[in-house]
Amino acid sequence: MKIALDAMGGDRAPAAIVEGAVLAAKEYDVALILVGDRDAVSSELAKHNTEGCSISITHASQVVDMHDTPSMVIRKKRDSSIWVATKLVKDNEAAAVISAGNTGAAMAAAFFVLGPIKGVERPAIATLLPTISGTTIMIDVGANVDCKAEHLFQFAIMGDIYAKYIYKKTSPRIGLLSIGEEATKGNEVTKEAFGYLKEADINFIGNVEGRDVYQGNADVIVCDGFIGNVALKISEGLADAIGKMLKKEIANTRFGRLGYMFLKPAFTNFRKRVDYSEYGGAPLLGVNGISIISHGRSSPKAIKNAIKVAKEFHESKVIEHIQSDILKSMNIYKKKSNTKRGSA
Repeated sequence: MKIALDAMGGDRAPAAIVEGAVLAAKEYDVALILVGDRDAVSSELAKHNTEGCSISITHASQVVDMHDTPSMVIRKKRDSSIWVATKLVKDNEAAAVISAGNTGAAMAAAFFVLGPIKGVERPAIATLLPTISGTTIMIDVGANVDCKAEHLFQFAIMGDIYAKYIYKKTSPRIGLLSIGEEATKGNEVTKEAFGYLKEADINFIGNVEGRDVYQGNADVIVCDGFIGNVALKISEGLADAIGKMLKKEIANTRFGRLGYMFLKPAFTNFRKRVDYSEYGGAPLLGVNGISIISHGRSSPKAIKNAIKVAKEFHESKVIEHIQSDILKSMNIYKKKSNTKRGSA
């Protein structure tokens, strides 16, 4: 399989993207296409030993900046690295596209070039979060600021499929993020979504609160993109702050420094569990192709792991499963929705 990478996207592009591609090409059985300014990408690629690696370059004359709006990219930057890389997937020249650049641009390219899966009104970003007992999927974490109950219903269905086929959960526990466990808690959208989800053909466990996110009580947590993105950024900031506070406290005393020598393996494991680079990237679920969105500060390691995510996504045929299951689930939703309106 071939995977296209937006070589110009991200705070450390193209260096981190190219290095991550080389690492992945050596570790995984994949062919990679680096999309971007040919001279800049070639210069970075020349710094590495690529013997035995299947890595090619596709030129793109434009670069999407972080301040560029999605509408600007659609109108004026169709020869940008993210747009060209996404088009390679559309043209079946690549099985997946990965970008650590402008998230809005990556989503716009996926939506307008690949198109949404039939039955999906709003594609959503699904990210993996560490928990006490393992990991949980949170969906959506930034694609949709304002959502209807129907959208949350779709997120739950796609999250259920993702958990089943990527993380091998037989019956994923689906929770709806709200301000209380009771069905009556939340805003009008979450309360309406609760009513549909409890009757859906999934293992819906009800509402989960913010304090439950890292407890491991749910395999999939559903929310709108505004709440999800805020939760994600708070989590990243908290993990970073805890690390810095611990480092400061340890350095303050001799006993702290001595104790650290014994606890260093535990701290290393903890750092690894909360490090976003370990998870690589988050798939945009609901589009007709594999689009992986990576962190803007992605390191070579993060890019390598994003390529692994794309490879697993392709091999597990998640797109096909969403295509086959979403229409059936939405038909059930519509029947129940019409029944409720008729009885109102």
